[in-house]
Amino acid sequence: MSLWAMVVKMSEGLGKTCAIFFLTLLFSLPLGMIVALLRMSKNKAVSGVTRFCISVLRGTPLMLQLLAVTYGPYYLFGMNVSRNKLIPVIIAFSINYAAYFAEIYRGGIESIPAGQYEAAEVLGYSRFQTFMRIILPQVVKRIMPSVTNEVVTLVKDTSLAFTVSYQEMFTIGKQIANSQTSFMPFLVAGVFYDVFNAIVDWAMGRIEKKLDYYR
Repeated sequence: MSLWAMVVKMSEGLGKTCAIFFLTLLFSLPLGMIVALLRMSKNKAVSGVTRFCISVLRGTPLMLQLLAVTYGPYYLFGMNVSRNKLIPVIIAFSINYAAYFAEIYRGGIESIPAGQYEAAEVLGYSRFQTFMRIILPQVVKRIMPSVTNEVVTLVKDTSLAFTVSYQEMFTIGKQIANSQTSFMPFLVAGVFYDVFNAIVDWAMGRIEKKLDYYR
């Protein structure tokens, strides 16, 4: 198989790779905020359970979580949820990254001085208004480098979908490599991921520059 034929074949899975990437961000970013607020709850039971869940999700491999979400329901309850493998893949990726984003959000929120909350209360802001109008914009600015790092990692982690045989770019490349007994498909995949990450890094950098007025 020629190099061009490999690129064309692997590009067929690029759309699925992008789907994993964008859908994971779509669900994990807001879910991470919810988890962060639960983690910071004054109710010790709620914060304790949330902290335990975050610990499990961050302490176990994403590959294991993919296998658990995809095949676990069948082994435990006889439910086949793996017919459309994109669904369990997105569920596993979203809850895993939500745990990481939750800790990033928590660090950003707790870095805001308590005096800002007190000043907002004096000005008549409700707790919701204080968070949305005063706290959140500053938090977003402060956590952007950490979020960018996780987003870059996500680009590379999409390749883990091969463990459940989801036909994204890396899975197709691995199949070609096995059939052709060639390392070239992995090099092609490496170029794809490097270009993808360069685009992501550029886009996140642009967003970070637009938030410079919060300095």
